[in-house]
Amino acid sequence: MSINRFAWLLATMALGLTPALSAHDKVRQPPENEARLIRFPDAGGYQTLVADLHTHSVFSDGHVWPSIRVSEALRDGLDALAITEHLEWQPHRADLPHPDRNRAFEEAVAALPDGLELIVIAGSEITREEPAGHMNAVFLSDANALLKVDSDPGTDRIDYYRAANEWPPEEAVRAANEQGAFVFWNHPFWTATRPTGVSRMTDFHAALIEAGHLHGIEIANGATYSEHAHRLAMDHELALIGVSDIHDLVDWDYPPALGAHRPVTLVFAEERSAAGIRDALFAQRTVVWFKNLLVGREAVLKPLLQAALDVKDAAYRRIPDIRNPGQEIELAIVDLTLTNNSDADVRLRNRSPYTFTQHADEMTIPAHGSLRLTVRPGEKVPQINLDFEITNALVAPKTPLRMQHLVELEVGG
Repeated sequence: MSINRFAWLLATMALGLTPALSAHDKVRQPPENEARLIRFPDAGGYQTLVADLHTHSVFSDGHVWPSIRVSEALRDGLDALAITEHLEWQPHRADLPHPDRNRAFEEAVAALPDGLELIVIAGSEITREEPAGHMNAVFLSDANALLKVDSDPGTDRIDYYRAANEWPPEEAVRAANEQGAFVFWNHPFWTATRPTGVSRMTDFHAALIEAGHLHGIEIANGATYSEHAHRLAMDHELALIGVSDIHDLVDWDYPPALGAHRPVTLVFAEERSAAGIRDALFAQRTVVWFKNLLVGREAVLKPLLQAALDVKDAAYRRIPDIRNPGQEIELAIVDLTLTNNSDADVRLRNRSPYTFTQHADEMTIPAHGSLRLTVRPGEKVPQINLDFEITNALVAPKTPLRMQHLVELEVGG
């Protein structure tokens, strides 16, 4: 057994885990792991891939080895993971003075168990004071090219951070773009640097967008979703990104036993590969899943919900005809089942003229579950048009997705 394989096994044992399998091999998943898998259907002719593009390990300010990040990603059913260490902020520098900023990525790749699928993406976090703030660059070929320190400041983390910050951040972003990286603006609503918590466009970021060097923005990071960042994404044509930015154990911050999950970016790719994910990000084919909220542009979000939701067993209700034994009467009442093939509880608000018997105008279809619905159209018609707002699916800030479903009916006697 290789050292890396042995280290991975020790890591899973330390977490109380058993070796997990990919989300694309769910049949073989241990039963206790099924509940934590992140699962959404393929949609719009694309493969739906689950990615966390912002995580940390001990190679910057995280508290676990990269092998733990790999194990967690496999147990959560992720398709892709980026360990994006701070280039300049190295708080463990006295204990882990690694000169090669590619090491976390290399350790993560080496920790992949044989036969298990996880796309590990090379990335780094460019870390500066405001107005530049923090930016992630993913799909790098060499992270070292994004860092420049002219003189050795020793092992002190603050001295090193100050020395690394002397290199202009736009130069680091330019170096990332020269490698074909996808660059996104991290947590622009971070209250540590923005006491109001309001995301606003800066001249620095506007110049990067104008140059084509900034491609996305985090609208969800950890425990926070920002409407202001969401608005910036829509106004400036930036890809919508949602991430965990995890530093500790995933199970600590998002306890599976409580039904929690890390925020992720759903990427709609032509193929299940790093190249497929990169192309989809640049094409802005993303949906953010944050808690029970889905956020995406309508052209991407609507096909996902269309793939997730279905109407089954729609028919006019028939009851025995007490005046004619052995015969039935068909009522002008439609019974149907709404099904949901996704990890999100889908919350509906009725916008049709119909009234329902067991439900008012707001209802929820549970994740991977169904809801029995009775519709009263007032007369027997060959079709009914269900019209809903999906209140936990946003196509813009405060703007829920609206969907219609035309249900064909057989009208009897």
